[in-house]
Amino acid sequence: MYYVYSFFLLVGGLLIINAVFSYQSKHIDPHFWETAKFQLLMLPLFLIANLSIGYGVRFGFKASSHLTLVLIASKCLEIFISVAMGFLFLKEIPNWKTWVGIGIIIAGVAVAKLK
Repeated sequence: MYYVYSFFLLVGGLLIINAVFSYQSKHIDPHFWETAKFQLLMLPLFLIANLSIGYGVRFGFKASSHLTLVLIASKCLEIFISVAMGFLFLKEIPNWKTWVGIGIIIAGVAVAKLK
């Protein structure tokens, strides 16, 4: 059950953070004060996201007893979410190099999982 909690907390937190930064890059003027104002308004969302990610890592560690594996899996989730945010906000379509890179990362996770 801890795996399920960990997965959903990590996905939720990473979605919030990547969505905020994707929205900022697309819709917020890059001048300092506009960006600072936007970031201050997003502080509650960042708090929720950081708590979600922190508890996601904690529950993942409790379930697997391997912190390295949990952190690598969370980075893999973040890469998938980043690709999705690029598609949603910037209409970037992943090319074959993106999929090869993701395949290499998945292979790395499989190797890290081996004993």
